[in-house]
Amino acid sequence: MHRVARAIAKYGPIARTTLAQMLGLSQGAMSRITSDLIYAGVIEEIPGDAVTTGPLPQGFTPKTKEGATRRGRPQTALRLRADARTFIGIKAQGASAIAAVVNAHGEVVSSRHERAFPGRSPQQVTAALATLVRECRDDVAGTPLPTPTAVGVAVGGHVRDERDVTFAPFLRWDHDVPLAAMLEEATGLPCTVYNDIDALLVDASWFGPGVGLEAFAVLTIGVGVGYSLAVRGEPVTYPDKSYGLLGHVLIDPEGPRCTAGHIGCAQCLTDDAIVEQYAQMIGHPCTFEDFAADARAGMPLASRLTDRTCFRLGSLIATIANIAMPSKVMVAGESAFLATIGIDAVRDGIRRYRHSQAAQVEFTVVDHDWQLWAKAAASRAIVRYIG
Repeated sequence: MHRVARAIAKYGPIARTTLAQMLGLSQGAMSRITSDLIYAGVIEEIPGDAVTTGPLPQGFTPKTKEGATRRGRPQTALRLRADARTFIGIKAQGASAIAAVVNAHGEVVSSRHERAFPGRSPQQVTAALATLVRECRDDVAGTPLPTPTAVGVAVGGHVRDERDVTFAPFLRWDHDVPLAAMLEEATGLPCTVYNDIDALLVDASWFGPGVGLEAFAVLTIGVGVGYSLAVRGEPVTYPDKSYGLLGHVLIDPEGPRCTAGHIGCAQCLTDDAIVEQYAQMIGHPCTFEDFAADARAGMPLASRLTDRTCFRLGSLIATIANIAMPSKVMVAGESAFLATIGIDAVRDGIRRYRHSQAAQVEFTVVDHDWQLWAKAAASRAIVRYIG
C-alpha cells in the first residue's frame, strides 16, 4: 500500500493499469489497494480524459492490448488528494529561517513566514523554528486544510539519520545537535532534518523537473557550491557527501586560487570569489550586489566576468554529466541567475568538455527563492510519511 501511494504521489494522475504494470502488481491487487487508499482518504479518482497525466519513469512504456476497443467503464486516473495532509517545511540559514505549509501535492498553501535567530546556539535556533511552526499552524487553522502532519527542516551541512546535525557551517555548529528531538519537544509534531541540497533534489525528483528520470543531479552556486545526485528519485547516499566535496574539483587551470590553495577549483563560482575577481577588474572594493547589478545592466567588465563564470559553470556541468551520467542537471542557488544571463557561455563550457558525438547535456535553471528550499524540506517529509 505504501509503494502504491508513493507511486501515485510521484507519477499521478495515473491509470490503474499503468500503475499495476509499473509496480508489477495484478489488476486485482491494484484494485484492492487503491480502493483501500480511496476509502482512507489518501488518494482520489478522477476522469482520465479530464486531466493531463503525469510523467512516467524514464524508459517505461505502458503495454496495451492490440486491437482492444474501449468499452464499459471509462478509464479513470488516480492522484494523491491534495488536502489529504499538510506538512511544514523550514529552511534554516545562517542567521534566519523561512517556513511554509505545503499540501500533499508539494504546493505551498500558506503565507511566507520568516524569523531571524537571536543567536546561533541550538536552543536559540530551536526556539525560533518552533515559533515558525506555531505561525504555520495558525495560518491553516482557519482554513479547510488539515492540521500539519509533520515538520521537515533543511540545513546546510551534514545530517545523520534525518535526526542529528553533526556539522552546519552557516549556523557555526561543529558538534552533534539533536535538532529533530529538540524541535519535536518544542512543537509536539514529528520532525525530520535533511541536508538542504538533498531536500531540493528530492523535491525536484518528485514534484519538479526530475520526475521520472533515471538519474538527476542538482548543482547549486552562491555562498558555496553544492551537489547531489538522485537515482530513481532517491538521493545517492555517501557519508561525506555534505562536506562540499565538489567545490574543489578543477574547472579552470587558469582560474583564481581558493582559500585552500587550489588553483581554478569550483570555489571560483562562489559569491565571495566572484566579488574578489570583480573588485580586481574594476580597481576598487565592491559587494556581490554591486556585481549583480552591473551584470544585469550589461556593464562590459561585469559581462566579461559573467561569461567567464558561466563558462566555468558549464565545465562543471560537463564534468558531472561525464562522471555521474544524469539525464538532466538542475542549477539552483543564490547565484543561479548568472546562468540565465550567460546561457551561451554555459553551453560553450559544456561543449568544451564533452565528446562531439555525445548527447547534449540537458540542464535547467531555477529562480532562487528561499521559500522553494522550505517547500523542499516539506516535500521530503511528504515522501517519508505519505501512504
